[in-house]
Amino acid sequence: MQESPQNNQSDFMIEKIKERPVNKRKLLRRTVITASMAVIFGLIACFTFLVLEPVISNWLYPEEEPQIVVFPEDQEEMSPEEMLADTMEQEQQIQQQIQEQIQQLAPENPGLQLEQIQELLAGVTFDMEHYKQMYNALSLYVQELNQYMVTVTGITSNVDWFNNIQESEHQASGVIIANNGKELLILVDYAPLEEAESLSLTFYNDRLVSATLKEKDEDTDLAVLAVELELLDEKFLSEELKIATLGSSNGKTVVGMPVIALGRPMGTDGSLGYGVITSSGTNLSDVDTNYKLLQTDITGSQNAGGVLFNMYGQVIGIITNKRGGSDMKNMITAYGITELKKRIEKMSNGEKIPYLGISGVDVTKDANSTLGVPFGAYITETEMDSPAMQAGILQGDILVEFEEEVIESYKDYITELMQMQVGDTIHVTVMRQVQEEYKEMEFEVVLGEVQ
Repeated sequence: MQESPQNNQSDFMIEKIKERPVNKRKLLRRTVITASMAVIFGLIACFTFLVLEPVISNWLYPEEEPQIVVFPEDQEEMSPEEMLADTMEQEQQIQQQIQEQIQQLAPENPGLQLEQIQELLAGVTFDMEHYKQMYNALSLYVQELNQYMVTVTGITSNVDWFNNIQESEHQASGVIIANNGKELLILVDYAPLEEAESLSLTFYNDRLVSATLKEKDEDTDLAVLAVELELLDEKFLSEELKIATLGSSNGKTVVGMPVIALGRPMGTDGSLGYGVITSSGTNLSDVDTNYKLLQTDITGSQNAGGVLFNMYGQVIGIITNKRGGSDMKNMITAYGITELKKRIEKMSNGEKIPYLGISGVDVTKDANSTLGVPFGAYITETEMDSPAMQAGILQGDILVEFEEEVIESYKDYITELMQMQVGDTIHVTVMRQVQEEYKEMEFEVVLGEVQ
């Protein structure tokens, strides 16, 4: 009997495998944990990058620090004996030059004496041609000086009633004062640019670049602007760029000195004026500083700006329209550059002007001999809420020592203050009148910042 085919096949248990049901709660938890770990890893990576990136960049590509800008101080004024010796030496040089010129003109008379030279020169008359040559020479000199000057344009945006954006421009004149290896520094009267949202500079050759405010002096409204050297091509920096020299506004010889006013002396950009300094005897004592005013015979605008150059191409004054006398409103007046040098130096290095908050004058010999007032800086005013007032320094005190330096005049105090930094704690010694005698008092003062 034949067996059935089914019997030839082994019997197997047929089993169907079912997938495990998804645990949604566990899946959600794992997803949240994974996402959280990714976020944490990303935050750690970002933090590590932000911390290490500057370090690695500076290590691989070290950035050059800007050089410290230092303006040389004025030399001490010569004594009368030194001035006389210097004058005699100059006269001898002039006589020798004249003698050489006369010998060239008249070689057959090499023995001409000074009296004969003077007689020959007395007969010389100047005609129109000489004046043409003189003014042509001045014109060429002005073209050379204009290479130190720039025009600063500040742009301000306003929205009118119809939501239309309107831009307004304000201009001021600046002078190039330094190159610190990273930036080109410009000294400018910042008052017309106070509200500017952006600044641009135009050089004498119409080259236009953007600029930023480096530091500002609230007392004088002067500011130093910075232009990145990367914005200027190598040819301009090496061949065309001219940097002005800050001269001296001190000395008895400054009165009568010929000067050229450049910038905006007539109220318009690029104007100029020729003249002489007629007075330098006005000293203005202000909070923590004093200024010398240079008065000229140049008639200009009441909105004048710019600088005064001497005949050696040096800046000796910064034109101001705030300090002129009421009876000489249209005469160009300037701050003497000597009293401004330290402030300009600090601004050029990006430093704030230190603030103590006192005004003062020198103690005279008469006050010392007749009233017994100690020599020093007599404090005429202490500003409200200033570091000096908060420390207890009062009007009428005589400042005699500042950080272990003896103070014999208000100028000494200003010189020492300009050596300090905002935030420095300084030791101040004053003499205060108590009944009929002066007693020494000491204070610790933290220098603030001019607001």
